[in-house]
Amino acid sequence: MSSPGARRPAPRAEVALMAGYHSPQIDVAVRLNTNEAPEPPPAALLDELCGALAGVSLNRYPDREALELRAAVGAQHGVGAEHVYCANGSNEVLQAICLAYGGAGRSAAVFEPSYALHPHIARLTGMTVIEGARDEELLVDESELARVLTAGGRFGPADPAIVFLCSPNNPTGRAEPRDTVERVVASAPGLVVVDEAYGQFARWSASELLPDNPHLVVVRTFSKTWSLAGLRLGYAIADAEVVDALFRVTLPYHLDAVKQLAGRLALRHVDEMRERVARISAERERVVHALRALGLRPFPSDANFVLFEVTGHDAREVWRSLVRQSVLVRDVSGFPRLARCLRVTIGTAAEDDAFLAALGVALS
Repeated sequence: MSSPGARRPAPRAEVALMAGYHSPQIDVAVRLNTNEAPEPPPAALLDELCGALAGVSLNRYPDREALELRAAVGAQHGVGAEHVYCANGSNEVLQAICLAYGGAGRSAAVFEPSYALHPHIARLTGMTVIEGARDEELLVDESELARVLTAGGRFGPADPAIVFLCSPNNPTGRAEPRDTVERVVASAPGLVVVDEAYGQFARWSASELLPDNPHLVVVRTFSKTWSLAGLRLGYAIADAEVVDALFRVTLPYHLDAVKQLAGRLALRHVDEMRERVARISAERERVVHALRALGLRPFPSDANFVLFEVTGHDAREVWRSLVRQSVLVRDVSGFPRLARCLRVTIGTAAEDDAFLAALGVALS
């Protein structure tokens, strides 16, 4: 007699997350593997949030459309609330984009190595993924761009309905030059999604191109520069018709009242955020110089992390040695073209000193 479980269908093949995406959660003294901010949010913000929580009616559903939060986010970018879509982290924003504009019979383009969730979410929503390569400097390759964007029929499996750019790119760190993004926006057959999770570290933003390009979407998060990874809040800036489409695939009341409140309050502390970005950027350059002094090859970064090649060493073995010394960085050696590479998040000066000391031991 067969068990009831024998009648259970197998999960779809797309559900299997690509190997190595999830960052290990290991109990270590120094955690520099997930690109979180090294400092907590301002104490004044936490005080404001605690004081305001008493006024939240937790017995009532939150504002379904998060209008106040969207208006506050839009004010930061010079647009109205109708151009803003908010969700539970930028990954949920990406999921909504793929649900609204992807699906079976459509394709998404990515340029590897890049953020692993772009192709994964696309596949989960039934899309075919077209992979383009990056050049020797790990920027989008122009010949690959032409190949990917002109591959086939309108929105079919070979012609992307969505083109993903990550700028600054994760895990490599570089922001795409403006002229590259402009070429993509000008020639893409469908939606262009620029993931700017680390956008405040870059010298320019694709949001500057939004007024003339209704098929462009810029995605950002509160997790990195706002020191609010635990809040899980992200957003997209886009044409009002795109925002409307994203809401059509969103579950009702998806943003809780506390999250909406915290997001609005955080936006009152822009100056503190910018000062934190400046401190992290300065510390990043110190770490880059130290990596060079160890004989390693750090790649240029416009983010709060540094990709580096452990020249002459096995990256996985170096990673294991760091873990044994209670230091956790990201092993990215499984990504395309990054076989000897690790990625370190910029932490506090003390955390970075501990990392560099442990790295010296791992290399000796």
